[in-house]
Amino acid sequence: MARKIKLPLVYQPVGLVLGWTGGALAGLAFRKAWKAIRHEDDAPDPLDRDRGWTEILLASALQGALFAAARSAADRTGAKAIERSTGVWPAKHKGGRN
Repeated sequence: MARKIKLPLVYQPVGLVLGWTGGALAGLAFRKAWKAIRHEDDAPDPLDRDRGWTEILLASALQGALFAAARSAADRTGAKAIERSTGVWPAKHKGGRN
């Protein structure tokens, strides 16, 4: 399991803004994807009695994948921006390639 790296203070506001923006975009992407898949405006709620397991789990997996991808893209974008502006990668080197 990968250990979460503590980022420098200078990166935190950038990460916060990018994370919020990425989350909002992921939510929009999920709503559009769900509408394209199921032709419905609203994704199923896990407590909706009228929805089946397959539909609930499909919606959850899709939403989770989109949010994880958006977070990774936001983190990477922010790190690259900090590196371009300061010349320093905003995380500690872990022995692999940054």
